[in-house]
Amino acid sequence: MIPVERHQQILALVAERGVVSISELTERLGVSHMTIRRDIQKLEQQGNLLSVSGGVRSPERLATEPSHQDKSTMFSQQKAAIGQLAAQQIPRDSCIYLDAGTTTLALAHQLTARDDLLVVTNDFVIAAFLIESSQCRMIHTGGTLCRENRSCVGESAAAALRSLYIDLAFISASSWNLRGLSTPNEDKVAVKRAVTEASHRRILLSDSSKYGRIATWLAAPLNVFDTIITDEGLPAAAKDALARTGIELHIAR
Repeated sequence: MIPVERHQQILALVAERGVVSISELTERLGVSHMTIRRDIQKLEQQGNLLSVSGGVRSPERLATEPSHQDKSTMFSQQKAAIGQLAAQQIPRDSCIYLDAGTTTLALAHQLTARDDLLVVTNDFVIAAFLIESSQCRMIHTGGTLCRENRSCVGESAAAALRSLYIDLAFISASSWNLRGLSTPNEDKVAVKRAVTEASHRRILLSDSSKYGRIATWLAAPLNVFDTIITDEGLPAAAKDALARTGIELHIAR
């Protein structure tokens, strides 16, 4: 059986069952554990399944994103720890980008003592906080209002980002895997892609609950990121898979 046929059978079985063990896959397909693991690695890189302890499962599909208000109550301790660790990555006199989101807002809360930064953001909540609580210089991208997430999206926001040279971008995600960041909101795609192009260094900030989810629109491939900062909830299988990508992984505690 050629690899493409094995891949099709693996995906069909996972789609039918939800979770399938590696031992069952080796028995059904009549191949070695090493062959199955290579197949899984390939399919996971494509975003088609997710490794779990002893097996694989289907990725969780995200149809809509939670509102800013809803997200503000989720995983707050993990986001605070991620924000603290992320703040340590920022050199003096940098131009940084803070993407819309509550994890990047947690990072903004770590910048109140900084007076050397130029902060670019498309997030109204982040902008309002920094106006009141910091001495950072600021640029807001403007753009089309996304009321649910208190941010700006669309081509005009993307155009503003493409006109800048950003030293370090902190980018958020509602869903991501080894293939990349995805979103159910097409208007966010242009902003994500523009900031990855405009930035010298790119860091993904995301609590571990977002890993293994997929949404309709691929916003950025994972290989554009230099660093990922997440929390201790990231599964061991995910850590192993990310280690093979060469992307620097930091776990906030």
